[in-house]
Amino acid sequence: MTTFTLNGNLISSDPLPGERLSEMLRERVGARDVKIGCNAGDCGACSVLVDGDVVCACLTPAHQIEGKSVETVGGLYENEPIVDKLSDNFLNHGAAQCGICTPGMIVSAVAMLRENPSPTEDDVKDALGGVLCRCTGYRKIIDAVLEVSSSISPTISPTISNDAGHVGSSIRRLDGLEKVLGRDLYGDDIAPSGTKEIFVIRSPFPRASFELGDLDRYESENREISTILTAANIEGENAFGVIPQFQDQPVFAVREARFRGEAIAAIVASPEFVRDFDPDDFPITWQEKDAAQDITKAQSDDAIKLHEKHERNLMCEGFVQRGDVSSAILDAEFVVEGHFNSGFVEHAYIEPEAGYAEIVDEKVVVHACTQAPVMDQEALEIILARDKSQIRIIPSSVGGGFGSKLDISVQPILAIAAIKTGHPVRLTYTRSESMQSTTKRHPSDIHLKIGANSAGKVVGFDFFGSFDTGAYASWGPTVANRVPVHASGPYLIENYRAKSKGIYTNNPPSGAFRGFGVPQSAIAQESLFDELANKVGIDALEFRIINALDAGQPTVCGQVFDQGVGIKKCLLALKSHWDEERAACDTFNANNDIFKRGVGVASGWYGCGNTSLPNPSTIKSGICADGTIVLHQGAMDIGQGANTVITQIFATALGARISDIELLGPDTDITPDAGKTSASRQTFVSGNAARLSGKALRADILQRFNVSENCELFFEGSKIHVCDNGKDHYLDLNSLAADEEGYVLCAQETYDPPTVPLDKNGQGSPYAQFGYAAQMAIMEVDTELGTVKPIKFIAAHDVGKAINPVLVEGQVHGGIAQGLGMALMEEYIPGRTENLHDYLIPTIGDMPPVETLIIEEADAHGPYGAKGLGEHVLVPTAPAILNAIYAATGARITRVPATPSRVKMAIKALRHD
Repeated sequence: MTTFTLNGNLISSDPLPGERLSEMLRERVGARDVKIGCNAGDCGACSVLVDGDVVCACLTPAHQIEGKSVETVGGLYENEPIVDKLSDNFLNHGAAQCGICTPGMIVSAVAMLRENPSPTEDDVKDALGGVLCRCTGYRKIIDAVLEVSSSISPTISPTISNDAGHVGSSIRRLDGLEKVLGRDLYGDDIAPSGTKEIFVIRSPFPRASFELGDLDRYESENREISTILTAANIEGENAFGVIPQFQDQPVFAVREARFRGEAIAAIVASPEFVRDFDPDDFPITWQEKDAAQDITKAQSDDAIKLHEKHERNLMCEGFVQRGDVSSAILDAEFVVEGHFNSGFVEHAYIEPEAGYAEIVDEKVVVHACTQAPVMDQEALEIILARDKSQIRIIPSSVGGGFGSKLDISVQPILAIAAIKTGHPVRLTYTRSESMQSTTKRHPSDIHLKIGANSAGKVVGFDFFGSFDTGAYASWGPTVANRVPVHASGPYLIENYRAKSKGIYTNNPPSGAFRGFGVPQSAIAQESLFDELANKVGIDALEFRIINALDAGQPTVCGQVFDQGVGIKKCLLALKSHWDEERAACDTFNANNDIFKRGVGVASGWYGCGNTSLPNPSTIKSGICADGTIVLHQGAMDIGQGANTVITQIFATALGARISDIELLGPDTDITPDAGKTSASRQTFVSGNAARLSGKALRADILQRFNVSENCELFFEGSKIHVCDNGKDHYLDLNSLAADEEGYVLCAQETYDPPTVPLDKNGQGSPYAQFGYAAQMAIMEVDTELGTVKPIKFIAAHDVGKAINPVLVEGQVHGGIAQGLGMALMEEYIPGRTENLHDYLIPTIGDMPPVETLIIEEADAHGPYGAKGLGEHVLVPTAPAILNAIYAATGARITRVPATPSRVKMAIKALRHD
């Protein structure tokens, strides 16, 4: 037995030999406020205090804490007074988004503040540097910790609303307290200790044939194995995918694996057996085969065909054309062209895929981290050959998604295991397993030519891009079709041609990742805009202003928006900063020989929701006889704030206070389908459904008294008080009959954005709204070493209407951090960077200050004029950084990430020229 003090209480536990402290705390003493992200000491999510010092619980042997004191975030909240203020600050600043890293952040901050009550920003960065965050961009975390000391003024001082919490108010995140206390339950937090676990057998090769041995004998020789799962156990179709025509990925491969990490089989066994299981003992023989791991090889004449119906491994193509491009470029006075490349980018959310499944009243119930519960349910209906009514998806909290958790991962394996064994089961991917087997940002190979006249107007634009979709389609068709619509950027271009194609390779599937291919195309477009501006002799910012779209002008798809086109306002908002920062860089450069600074600018736009396809969301609300207002909110909150924003919209429409509302869902049994959390659609689409539901509920109340729309509602227990022009009316809810759910008033409404399908030339109305952005990046380059240091970002974003300004700032910071990673350091290499030690993402020390300029150019369709935001932020960041490097050094980087070696080589080549 190991005896120690846990949060002030004497604890005795009997850890297994070599057991991690994190596992003992979570599985033996129930401290699931300790989160697991990597089990390698790379992410810091599991940080706890041992005798007051910060340690990674995943690296600490449980036996080593004999006689010591261990403190977790939950215990600190109960016992450490400073945590009250610290947690308040985290809530006020929106410093917890998905929340999976928050316990580690707070634990690390407490250790520092005990020793140093008045830290500097550098002190905070040093103390929290061992904890990774993928959502927030760190700046709000820094501000929250600094504000604990009254002697330090934070970078941003938020105005936290104390009113009804309606649209425009910076209220606290409604689910924030659970996050800062470590009480949020993520995919691996739900299963009881001792639950049977699943181990997935995966391909060690990019391409290989295989044969399974005598599984019955293997199972009988290992009594702790409950069952072994293979493709033979799938009652329905052994295929899944997010787009019906492209459901080409098997749950378990049959005869041949198409990428390293593909699932072949799985064992269900006791936790002890899984803990010590050696996959090399599993009865399977492999025959490695030649693999096509780049798009050039995959399209060659002698390439292997990954999927029978796809010649030369062409998955699909996208196309948009307007005007006469060839003639326009031929006649252009200035022409630039370039070839740009990007590699795989890993989502690197801190929570690996995880879940728990059980059979309840003959219904299979799956708890998992997901961005799309109804899509999960529909996929399982096909795989399990069960009616949807017999499948329930109860999403856990999601520790980051960014697109990858739109695809199913653990869900079918959990469901099949629960059905076959009849017992509860759990599955959590290891960090390496997650990085091997889940989707990535598409690698791109882009050729672009642009022409302009002497006035600086773009007259022709010719784009061609190839995208590596990996072994299976996933969201590849969406990327192929979305890129040609967006590759122009938010500019007026009358002669335009853009073609894209997705290519199958023996790589991990490429899927959705914050932007769906648009960030890759923006690098090419915005880089060449800088070069074209230089050729014409026009300032880079002015060049963009000259070409920016205005309301009433057609996009490259011929779509015309009469209002809500905010890109010019975004660019103009940067003007004074542009002049000031460039002057500062000139002064800096005049006094430095090796270190050079530059300012880069880039624009971006993004269509919210599906491309020219139905995209509905449904929201239900009801009022009980006791006056409880219930909002059935099925939109997944993955850290972006959907729970809060959608509730604010609903409360505004109804005329209730946020505090009056009880939130339910998501849960496929109790919440209607609010659609997937992707493509920046939830604020726009589900927000509109919530607005309509609130309006319908309000109308039902008002019509009972024939009062004006401008009246005020007060929810006073079982009575609704209606005040109209000084006259009071009261609705006694007990006088109304309740429906089967207990509601005396109920409203369910659906919103589907108006779009028009694209014709053969890509002309139509693909999106009901676009969001717009313009960013400046100030970068410092060491011209000898090639290292690039971010100094500052200034970001102007048109959000139509900021439903919650603090959450808007949080999305801007987080998106910029991911764009920074894509630009400077992130490149997933299959078989080599399959952990968070070798795969680098920005840390708290990498993220400079961000100044957010919120532009509100109201959209015609958005709820209260609001537009989506999540995707848009990342689009201009990487090109702004590359343009800043170019401004500082004259070297143009055409392949990201711009690692020190690539930057140094580009500078060296420039000097030799």
